[in-house]
Amino acid sequence: MRGARRLRDRPVLTGAARVAHRTVPRGPAAQRAPALGLVAFDTSLAGPTSTVYAIARAARAAGHPLTAVSARSVDADSVASAVETLLCREVGGVLAVAPTDPALAALSRIPAEVPLVAVGAGEAEGVPVVGFDNVAGAASVTRHLLDLGHHTVHHVSGPPGWPEARERVAGWRAALGEAGAPIGMVLAGDWSVRSGYEAVRHLGGHRGVTAIFCANDQMALGALRALHLAGRAVPEEVSVVGFGDIPEAPFLRPPLTTVRQDLAALGRAGIDLLVRQIAEGRRIGHHPRIPPALVQRDSSARPLCER
Repeated sequence: MRGARRLRDRPVLTGAARVAHRTVPRGPAAQRAPALGLVAFDTSLAGPTSTVYAIARAARAAGHPLTAVSARSVDADSVASAVETLLCREVGGVLAVAPTDPALAALSRIPAEVPLVAVGAGEAEGVPVVGFDNVAGAASVTRHLLDLGHHTVHHVSGPPGWPEARERVAGWRAALGEAGAPIGMVLAGDWSVRSGYEAVRHLGGHRGVTAIFCANDQMALGALRALHLAGRAVPEEVSVVGFGDIPEAPFLRPPLTTVRQDLAALGRAGIDLLVRQIAEGRRIGHHPRIPPALVQRDSSARPLCER
């Protein structure tokens, strides 16, 4: 009964989003390479999948056992249930790949005494985050196209409800505004090759379109296919750039200009921040956003009118 009274005194979540409090290892036990928990989710998307691999490699290099649980999806209930499963296994702290607003909202309701890091996420009150500077990355690739002489840049964005998609839109829009360039069209995709193809299938036939920035490399691959079928040469008539620098990017036809993300640094930052929280017995604020790097290849060039 005494234990039950203690639990009732703590914050309790309702329904599937309830995360029960678990005692987190402290002191010398935590300093002996505590076991860490990882919340991933079932997906074929390159970004989240590569992030999981980077975290696993970083944990292994640092000597920390890693227990992973896959959420059914990135909705709030699935993420909260995965965290609860990890806490039942008495991990020292939790990293969560949380790329959507509902996933981040679920993390914000986890009791503050649980060491926690959200990876590749937006901002949420009380949730430490590690991630890339998507705004800077999108701005850099947009400026690259404007510097080549393109009148404006059109954008194939990620889906609603994904902070990284919004950040890339913000960087694209900011770069156009700073240059005094017209704001191009925004067409929403879902990160898949098909969505990039469908978006650009309608856009590529317009002769005034000379530059397209896709929010990830998979959508850029779809864009290249759509432009090919429309009879528009890349980069002679239309420049196409992506984001992410997937391993296949240098081998596409033409090789893809994109933004490279240092996934190894992301994994290390997430592990380091979580281990510091465990050692200090408190949550520590956000890690500085990791700057991405523009990678120039053959899919971007000066527009015909500038040659």
